[in-house]
Amino acid sequence: MVENPDDKKTIAFVVYPGMTPLDMLGPLTVLDGMATSVPGYRTVVVGETTDPIATDNPLRIAASHTFEEVPSPYALLVPGGAAPTFKALADEKLVGYVRKAAASAELVTSVCTGSLVLGQAGLLEGRRATTHWMFRDLLRAFGAEPVAERWVVDGNVITAAGVSAGIDLALHLVERLAGAEVARTIQFVVEYDPAPPLGPLDWSNPPYKDVKPLLDLTLSEALSGEPALRDKLLAHTGG
Repeated sequence: MVENPDDKKTIAFVVYPGMTPLDMLGPLTVLDGMATSVPGYRTVVVGETTDPIATDNPLRIAASHTFEEVPSPYALLVPGGAAPTFKALADEKLVGYVRKAAASAELVTSVCTGSLVLGQAGLLEGRRATTHWMFRDLLRAFGAEPVAERWVVDGNVITAAGVSAGIDLALHLVERLAGAEVARTIQFVVEYDPAPPLGPLDWSNPPYKDVKPLLDLTLSEALSGEPALRDKLLAHTGG
């Protein structure tokens, strides 16, 4: 076990094979900015190994620490992804670490389908939570109440919706931990002032009117070796 020599509050970002990099890198950039300017915090990236792992795009990522080296972080963030994240739900080393670390963490957070990992770890029972809009109803499989919001706070558990919502979550955390002035400064530093070229999303007209066929296929393929977990999630795809 590696101790924290400076006795700083550790914010741990979890990585696992096939995750979506931006789910982690956006919040990490924001919160590392806080850690370098506000005494008492540090950021680490934790994984089963410190060897490089594949993500869901050509980028490979290596953790700075293993799970064993950071057993009790102050705050935890779990990123999401698509099919690889569903496979990760059956990874007891990952889920077990999240469960154990969350037991003593002051803040437990997720981005996108990372909330499903929190659910698999038993951390969402009876809580309001969110995730990527395509997978939101799957939260019911873990006893959570799905909420269509950018980020959702329920006790010490904070979940963010899809991908870019992780930056919103991180700025919220900075404001909560270090104050609005620090959060606003970091927002300026990273020039986070969204003005997408195609304008805001029209939530009344999503690209997939019926996501059930895609969900069913994704879950069936990703969890073909985990029939109990597959069927548990398939029961909440609607239709």
